[in-house]
Amino acid sequence: MVVIHSRLVRGAGRKMWMVRNNGGEYAEEFLSQKIVAVGWKDAGPLNGLQSRDQVIDRIKATWPHWKPLKAVVSGSQLNKIVNMMKVGDKVITYDPSKRIYHVGRISGEYAFDASADDILANRRPVDWEGQVSRDSLSAPTKNSLGSSLSLFEVPESAESEIDNLLAGKPNKALEHEKLVSNDADVATQYLLDDLRAKAKELIKDTIIRLSWEDMQELIAGILRAMKYKTRVSPQGSDRGKDIVASPDGFGFEQPRIVVEVKHRPNQAMGSQEIRSFLGGRHKDDRGLYVSTGGFSKEAKYEADRASIPLTLMDIDDLVDAVVEYYEQLDLETRTLLPLSKIYWPTEEKI
Repeated sequence: MVVIHSRLVRGAGRKMWMVRNNGGEYAEEFLSQKIVAVGWKDAGPLNGLQSRDQVIDRIKATWPHWKPLKAVVSGSQLNKIVNMMKVGDKVITYDPSKRIYHVGRISGEYAFDASADDILANRRPVDWEGQVSRDSLSAPTKNSLGSSLSLFEVPESAESEIDNLLAGKPNKALEHEKLVSNDADVATQYLLDDLRAKAKELIKDTIIRLSWEDMQELIAGILRAMKYKTRVSPQGSDRGKDIVASPDGFGFEQPRIVVEVKHRPNQAMGSQEIRSFLGGRHKDDRGLYVSTGGFSKEAKYEADRASIPLTLMDIDDLVDAVVEYYEQLDLETRTLLPLSKIYWPTEEKI
């Protein structure tokens, strides 16, 4: 379903912004009051703050206990409605109860309403001019409109698709999806793949921020989840090993896995580091070399021709291992890397 209004045409150099309405809770207010808005009301009016940094500083001053990243993200979103949105820019908001995207155009400058609910305090006036059904959009466009941010710029490809629908043109992207597969399946798979990729990068970011000691404990925790017992070397000279894992915990029973952990995100390990690690190994050892900075081509060649079985684990391999064994990790290890589980619809029968 598409409701078309001829006044909504694409303007040269104009942007389209997606503005959330608290999960549909304020969709009717957006429409009836002819606005888009975001919260952070306690920061007060932001008139006169002409840069992103100034808005972020206001957020930090209002909520000094917030972590720096939260203040930056919040301030950046506020700056968009205060300084980056322009009169004539297009806006879109979603009503999930009706599965409809409402599309309009910014008609005035930023304003602050101290009497409004928090989510409606920082606002822009809007002329609402059209509607697009979510079911008429292609899967990539649906996914691009699914960010968790309160306010963000819509990608040009999604904007173009929405503009075409408003102009009464057929959605060729959606038609192609229907030719190759059921649209619901395609949309679900696109979104699932996108979420997996984003989740992996977020986990990697969290791992990179761990200290070397915590990284060592994380690796030991994964090995314990694999049913090994571990001994972690104290900080200092470890004679080429950070962790020893074995069935008995002492290294008497085979397999005895000797682990080296290098937590240097911007430094790939080379062949010399691999040779040094292998130099202290016994013939019955198994080796695991973990490097958050990855490995050079020469290091991989050195590992391939090692005299003992040796596995190289980079940051991507480490994330894969964390995801695979997370349910089996002990509480102390999970505390180092707290993750939440989500459930996803699938074709498989239980």
